[in-house]
Amino acid sequence: MHGEALLGSAVVNNALWCDAVCRSHGYPGAFSARLWISARHDLQFYPNAISLRPDVTAAEAVAGRELPRRYAVKDSFARLDLAAEGLTVLFEAEWIAYRPGPAGAGDPGLSWDRVTDADELRAWERAWAGRDSAGRPLFRPELLADPRCAILACRREGTVTAGVITYAAGEATGISNLFGAGLAAGQLWPSVLRAVAALRPDLPIVGYEHGTNLAAARQAGCQALGPLRVWAPDPAP
Repeated sequence: MHGEALLGSAVVNNALWCDAVCRSHGYPGAFSARLWISARHDLQFYPNAISLRPDVTAAEAVAGRELPRRYAVKDSFARLDLAAEGLTVLFEAEWIAYRPGPAGAGDPGLSWDRVTDADELRAWERAWAGRDSAGRPLFRPELLADPRCAILACRREGTVTAGVITYAAGEATGISNLFGAGLAAGQLWPSVLRAVAALRPDLPIVGYEHGTNLAAARQAGCQALGPLRVWAPDPAP
Protein backbone atom coordinates (compact mmCIF):
# COMPACT_ATOMS: atom_id res chain seq x y z
CA MET A 1 0.00 0.00 0.00
CA HIS A 2 1.58 3.29 -1.10
CA GLY A 3 1.58 6.55 0.84
CA GLU A 4 -1.62 8.04 -0.57
CA ALA A 5 -3.54 4.82 0.05
CA LEU A 6 -2.10 4.58 3.57
CA LEU A 7 -3.24 8.14 4.27
CA GLY A 8 -6.75 7.30 3.07
CA SER A 9 -6.81 4.19 5.27
CA ALA A 10 -5.60 6.19 8.28
CA VAL A 11 -8.33 8.79 7.83
CA VAL A 12 -11.10 6.23 7.37
CA ASN A 13 -9.85 4.12 10.26
CA ASN A 14 -9.87 7.12 12.58
CA ALA A 15 -13.39 8.09 11.52
CA LEU A 16 -14.62 4.55 12.16
CA TRP A 17 -13.01 4.58 15.61
CA CYS A 18 -14.55 7.94 16.47
CA ASP A 19 -17.89 6.59 15.33
CA ALA A 20 -17.49 3.51 17.56
CA VAL A 21 -16.83 5.69 20.61
CA CYS A 22 -19.74 8.02 19.85
CA ARG A 23 -22.01 5.07 19.10
CA SER A 24 -21.18 3.51 22.47
CA HIS A 25 -22.55 6.72 24.08
CA GLY A 26 -25.70 6.68 21.97
CA TYR A 27 -24.55 9.16 19.30
CA PRO A 28 -23.83 7.19 16.13
CA GLY A 29 -22.46 9.24 13.29
CA ALA A 30 -23.43 9.36 9.63
CA PHE A 31 -20.95 8.62 6.84
CA SER A 32 -20.95 10.03 3.34
CA ALA A 33 -18.18 9.67 0.77
CA ARG A 34 -16.81 13.01 1.97
CA LEU A 35 -17.56 13.39 5.67
CA TRP A 36 -18.34 11.67 8.94
CA ILE A 37 -20.67 13.69 11.18
CA SER A 38 -22.03 13.15 14.68
CA ALA A 39 -23.29 16.64 15.41
CA ARG A 40 -25.03 16.18 18.77
CA HIS A 41 -22.43 14.53 20.99
CA ASP A 42 -20.33 16.52 23.48
CA LEU A 43 -17.62 13.96 24.23
CA GLN A 44 -14.27 15.44 25.20
CA PHE A 45 -11.42 14.78 22.72
CA TYR A 46 -13.77 13.65 19.92
CA PRO A 47 -14.76 15.77 16.92
CA ASN A 48 -18.25 16.20 15.55
CA ALA A 49 -17.12 16.10 11.94
CA ILE A 50 -14.20 14.49 10.12
CA SER A 51 -13.27 15.26 6.53
CA LEU A 52 -12.70 12.11 4.48
CA ARG A 53 -11.61 13.86 1.28
CA PRO A 54 -9.05 16.64 0.79
CA ASP A 55 -11.48 18.76 -1.24
CA VAL A 56 -14.14 19.04 1.48
CA THR A 57 -15.18 22.68 1.87
CA ALA A 58 -15.62 24.73 5.04
CA ALA A 59 -19.36 24.96 4.34
CA GLU A 60 -19.63 21.16 4.16
CA ALA A 61 -17.61 20.69 7.33
CA VAL A 62 -19.95 22.82 9.44
CA ALA A 63 -23.22 21.95 7.68
CA GLY A 64 -24.30 19.75 10.59
CA ARG A 65 -23.58 22.35 13.26
CA GLU A 66 -26.42 23.16 15.65
CA LEU A 67 -25.72 26.35 17.58
CA PRO A 68 -25.09 26.81 20.46
CA ARG A 69 -23.83 23.21 20.74
CA ARG A 70 -20.10 22.60 20.85
CA TYR A 71 -18.85 21.58 17.42
CA ALA A 72 -15.32 20.44 16.58
CA VAL A 73 -13.92 19.42 13.20
CA LYS A 74 -11.04 17.10 12.36
CA ASP A 75 -9.56 18.59 9.20
CA SER A 76 -7.89 15.38 8.06
CA PHE A 77 -5.84 17.00 5.30
CA ALA A 78 -5.10 20.40 6.92
CA ARG A 79 -6.87 22.17 4.05
CA LEU A 80 -9.69 24.06 5.79
CA ASP A 81 -9.93 27.56 7.22
CA LEU A 82 -12.75 27.58 9.76
CA ALA A 83 -11.88 30.84 11.55
CA ALA A 84 -14.87 32.56 9.98
CA GLU A 85 -17.07 29.88 11.59
CA GLY A 86 -15.86 30.84 15.06
CA LEU A 87 -13.48 27.89 15.29
CA THR A 88 -9.78 27.97 16.08
CA VAL A 89 -6.99 25.42 15.61
CA LEU A 90 -6.86 23.30 18.76
CA PHE A 91 -3.78 21.38 17.61
CA GLU A 92 -1.92 20.20 14.54
CA ALA A 93 -0.50 16.72 14.07
CA GLU A 94 0.91 14.31 11.51
CA TRP A 95 -0.63 11.09 10.25
CA ILE A 96 1.78 8.17 10.62
CA ALA A 97 1.97 4.60 9.38
CA TYR A 98 4.06 1.57 10.26
CA ARG A 99 4.41 -1.53 8.10
CA PRO A 100 4.95 -4.61 10.30
CA GLY A 101 7.89 -6.73 9.26
CA PRO A 102 8.90 -10.27 10.26
CA ALA A 103 8.24 -10.98 13.91
CA GLY A 104 11.26 -10.12 16.02
CA ALA A 105 12.31 -10.79 19.55
CA GLY A 106 9.99 -9.34 22.14
CA ASP A 107 10.99 -6.68 24.63
CA PRO A 108 11.47 -8.48 27.96
CA GLY A 109 10.92 -5.20 29.83
CA LEU A 110 7.31 -4.68 28.66
CA SER A 111 4.51 -7.21 28.48
CA TRP A 112 1.12 -6.32 26.98
CA ASP A 113 -2.26 -7.97 27.49
CA ARG A 114 -5.85 -7.18 26.54
CA VAL A 115 -8.32 -5.42 28.79
CA THR A 116 -11.26 -7.82 29.02
CA ASP A 117 -13.86 -6.49 31.47
CA ALA A 118 -15.44 -3.30 32.77
CA ASP A 119 -13.36 -3.15 35.97
CA GLU A 120 -10.11 -3.46 34.01
CA LEU A 121 -11.34 -0.81 31.58
CA ARG A 122 -12.07 1.63 34.42
CA ALA A 123 -8.57 1.08 35.82
CA TRP A 124 -7.10 1.55 32.34
CA GLU A 125 -8.97 4.84 31.84
CA ARG A 126 -7.85 6.14 35.25
CA ALA A 127 -4.24 5.39 34.32
CA TRP A 128 -4.65 7.03 30.90
CA ALA A 129 -6.29 10.16 32.34
CA GLY A 130 -3.70 10.42 35.11
CA ARG A 131 -6.44 10.88 37.69
CA ASP A 132 -9.68 9.36 38.91
CA SER A 133 -12.44 9.75 36.32
CA ALA A 134 -15.04 11.69 38.25
CA GLY A 135 -17.73 11.90 35.59
CA ARG A 136 -18.99 9.51 32.96
CA PRO A 137 -16.31 7.23 31.52
CA LEU A 138 -15.18 8.04 28.02
CA PHE A 139 -14.49 4.42 27.05
CA ARG A 140 -17.51 2.26 27.70
CA PRO A 141 -17.57 -1.54 28.13
CA GLU A 142 -19.47 -1.85 24.82
CA LEU A 143 -16.15 -1.24 23.08
CA LEU A 144 -14.78 -4.47 24.54
CA ALA A 145 -17.46 -6.42 22.67
CA ASP A 146 -16.42 -4.88 19.34
CA PRO A 147 -14.21 -7.47 17.59
CA ARG A 148 -12.35 -4.66 15.82
CA CYS A 149 -11.24 -3.12 19.12
CA ALA A 150 -8.43 -4.31 21.37
CA ILE A 151 -7.41 -2.22 24.38
CA LEU A 152 -3.94 -3.20 25.57
CA ALA A 153 -2.40 -2.65 28.98
CA CYS A 154 1.09 -2.99 30.36
CA ARG A 155 1.06 -3.66 34.09
CA ARG A 156 3.58 -3.54 36.90
CA GLU A 157 2.58 -5.37 40.08
CA GLY A 158 -1.05 -5.26 38.99
CA THR A 159 -1.09 -1.53 38.23
CA VAL A 160 -1.58 -0.25 34.68
CA THR A 161 1.53 1.70 33.71
CA ALA A 162 1.06 1.93 29.93
CA GLY A 163 -1.72 1.40 27.43
CA VAL A 164 -2.92 1.83 23.89
CA ILE A 165 -6.19 1.40 21.99
CA THR A 166 -6.17 -0.46 18.69
CA TYR A 167 -8.96 -0.54 16.14
CA ALA A 168 -8.78 -2.73 13.03
CA ALA A 169 -10.94 -1.23 10.28
CA GLY A 170 -10.52 0.50 6.94
CA GLU A 171 -7.72 -1.88 5.87
CA ALA A 172 -5.49 -0.82 8.78
CA THR A 173 -5.06 -1.07 12.53
CA GLY A 174 -5.42 2.34 14.12
CA ILE A 175 -3.66 3.13 17.38
CA SER A 176 -4.64 5.91 19.75
CA ASN A 177 -4.50 7.01 23.38
CA LEU A 178 -0.98 5.69 23.84
CA PHE A 179 0.45 6.44 27.27
CA GLY A 180 3.24 5.15 29.46
CA ALA A 181 3.78 6.51 32.95
CA GLY A 182 7.49 6.82 33.62
CA LEU A 183 8.48 5.14 30.35
CA ALA A 184 10.71 6.83 27.82
CA ALA A 185 9.02 7.30 24.44
CA GLY A 186 12.02 5.58 22.84
CA GLN A 187 11.23 2.45 24.84
CA LEU A 188 7.46 2.65 24.60
CA TRP A 189 7.02 3.02 20.85
CA PRO A 190 9.05 0.01 19.64
CA SER A 191 7.36 -2.17 22.22
CA VAL A 192 3.81 -1.09 21.43
CA LEU A 193 4.36 -1.42 17.68
CA ARG A 194 5.53 -5.02 18.19
CA ALA A 195 2.52 -5.76 20.40
CA VAL A 196 0.01 -4.31 17.93
CA ALA A 197 1.67 -6.00 14.96
CA ALA A 198 1.42 -9.33 16.76
CA LEU A 199 -2.37 -8.90 16.98
CA ARG A 200 -2.89 -8.19 13.26
CA PRO A 201 0.37 -8.83 11.39
CA ASP A 202 -1.27 -8.47 7.98
CA LEU A 203 -2.42 -4.86 8.51
CA PRO A 204 -0.43 -1.62 8.49
CA ILE A 205 -0.55 0.35 11.74
CA VAL A 206 -1.77 3.94 11.46
CA GLY A 207 -2.50 6.88 13.71
CA TYR A 208 -1.44 10.46 14.30
CA GLU A 209 0.96 12.17 16.69
CA HIS A 210 2.71 15.46 17.29
CA GLY A 211 5.64 16.76 19.32
CA THR A 212 7.91 14.31 21.12
CA ASN A 213 5.59 11.38 20.44
CA LEU A 214 5.82 12.04 16.70
CA ALA A 215 9.61 12.10 16.92
CA ALA A 216 9.62 8.83 18.88
CA ALA A 217 7.23 7.20 16.41
CA ARG A 218 9.44 8.23 13.50
CA GLN A 219 12.50 6.88 15.29
CA ALA A 220 10.69 3.56 15.85
CA GLY A 221 10.08 3.19 12.11
CA CYS A 222 6.81 5.03 11.41
CA GLN A 223 6.55 7.11 8.26
CA ALA A 224 4.85 10.49 8.07
CA LEU A 225 1.85 10.64 5.73
CA GLY A 226 0.64 14.23 5.95
CA PRO A 227 -0.70 16.87 8.32
CA LEU A 228 -4.07 17.26 10.01
CA ARG A 229 -5.70 19.92 12.16
CA VAL A 230 -8.42 19.85 14.76
CA TRP A 231 -10.67 22.91 14.93
CA ALA A 232 -12.75 23.69 18.00
CA PRO A 233 -14.80 26.62 19.30
CA ASP A 234 -12.73 29.64 20.23
CA PRO A 235 -12.52 29.60 24.04
CA ALA A 236 -14.17 32.45 25.86
CA PRO A 237 -11.74 35.19 26.97
